[in-house]
Amino acid sequence: MSIEQLITEHLDIWTAADTEKKSGRGRSSGSSGNVYGIKKLRELILELAVRGKLVPQDANDEPASELLKRIAAEKAKLVAEGKIKKSKPLAEITDDEKPFELPVGWEWVRLGDTGKIFNGNSINENEKTEKYTKLKSGYPFIATKDVGYGRDKLDYQNGVLIPFDNESFKIAHIGAVLICSEGGSSGKKIGITEMDICFGNKLFANETWLGFVPRFIFYIYQSPYFFKSFSERMTGIIGGISINQFSTIPISMPSESEQHRIVAKVDELMALCDQLENQHNNAAEAHEKLVTHLLGTLTQSQNAEDFNTNWQRISEHFDTLFTTEASIDALKQTLLQLAVMGKLVPQDPNDEPASELLKRIQAEKAKLIAEGKIKKDKPQSVISENEIPFKAARGWNWVRLQNLLEPQREISYGVIKLGNAPKSGGTPTLRCSDVKSGFIDLSGVRTVSNEIEKDYIRTRLTGGEVLLNIRGTLGGVALVDPSLKGYNVAREVAVIPIYMPISGAYMIILMRSNYFWNSLVDELRGIAYKGLNLGALRLFPIPLPPLEEQYRIVAKVDELISICDQLKSQITSANQLQQKLADVVIGQAIN
Repeated sequence: MSIEQLITEHLDIWTAADTEKKSGRGRSSGSSGNVYGIKKLRELILELAVRGKLVPQDANDEPASELLKRIAAEKAKLVAEGKIKKSKPLAEITDDEKPFELPVGWEWVRLGDTGKIFNGNSINENEKTEKYTKLKSGYPFIATKDVGYGRDKLDYQNGVLIPFDNESFKIAHIGAVLICSEGGSSGKKIGITEMDICFGNKLFANETWLGFVPRFIFYIYQSPYFFKSFSERMTGIIGGISINQFSTIPISMPSESEQHRIVAKVDELMALCDQLENQHNNAAEAHEKLVTHLLGTLTQSQNAEDFNTNWQRISEHFDTLFTTEASIDALKQTLLQLAVMGKLVPQDPNDEPASELLKRIQAEKAKLIAEGKIKKDKPQSVISENEIPFKAARGWNWVRLQNLLEPQREISYGVIKLGNAPKSGGTPTLRCSDVKSGFIDLSGVRTVSNEIEKDYIRTRLTGGEVLLNIRGTLGGVALVDPSLKGYNVAREVAVIPIYMPISGAYMIILMRSNYFWNSLVDELRGIAYKGLNLGALRLFPIPLPPLEEQYRIVAKVDELISICDQLKSQITSANQLQQKLADVVIGQAIN
């Protein structure tokens, strides 16, 4: 089967096997690499290329062994003329180092024998700024950050130039193949020069000998086989490879003519992959916009009739709209938003209005003030029309969060410095990494000494409180189970002691909604480490339903979110199956 048939006959596999998330950078990623199937297809193309299975061999081609003889003779001549130094011969490649059989006419060769390999120069940031920026001419200085993941051109317009007459910098000439040799991008960031450059010390340049096609080497660097060989030679904590080790990597080498044919075919197929990926991403983007628009009509509905019409439109196309994990997440967020807007469950005129519940809370506070058990609160500003993004449903009230707290407790953050965990005993203390969206993860809870914890009685948990991450991993909000009585929290977690008759589960729904976070985004403080001000949190306007409706909302949200989770699990399983199918097809093609 030709590679074209392999692509076209399994097109559904390549485009359907999507990645779980469209973020993150890694090998062969850069600005793309979003679709798992297409990413694996690119790897397959490169792997077939280095194995001699991408294009047919031509019996009229000069065998690679003759090319290697000519290169050896040319190198000997240059050494005799004093133009290059004589290098120590690299060890012969053993049979154990050859991972696959080569076609007739191909040869195994160590990378160090393909060209002149050298690293660049180091420049500190001050020197770079003071000496080599704002120059009008010179060689572009390429650092690791200016190199992509094999798909992007080098960034020659980074503002750093090395004067042409500065002889202390090494020059990589046009056609040199670059690869990152150190750090998280080792073996991943790869480029080829389109002009003469100077470059950083964490990059290796390979100026290939005549007869080795630079772009063929460039594609070899991107193949799974090469990256495996590269990774096996890396050492150190941050990960790096020496030139000596890099030069020992065995690579497969065809004739010069076949190198050119392979490069042309890879260029053609990579362009096809780009086209497939663009089509997939454009369709996914259009799908996402459609889902967002249709779900938005629900929250923007002006009355029950309008809402029912909009929901009918969605329900008729449910199977085609909610086919991705992102669309299910959008649906879940819409359900939360509808819940806090009073549009998820019908109002019952027999429910006691929320205003009566608020009166009871105020009466209890007044009693405690009279008994001298708590201080009188400072008068709070009335919630203005500008603070209310939607009209409260019948029986609902807008109220500031401060007025929904237990009379004798305040919103507070926890232990400022946890100190070293005690060898035994201590108080379990929840950090922002433990507070997830809707639940508390107890798998990594650490303890603080009782000596430290005793100064933070105000945030010692009793059960029923709402925990909200106010620094670090924002978005975490969960209800404290009574079994966690006696636990405490760290400073990045706020304890919100909700007045007990009010449903803590409803408050969790509200604090997971778009209304809550969109309203608070302007209140986040800090530059590198955003945090939520407790003062803004205390004054936050809460749409409060009648108590009975709170319970109905919680039950309905639990029911619908459970269905969403089941749908999402099915989508995840189907996508994992598509990924396995892609892997199977690739395995069969290589073997």
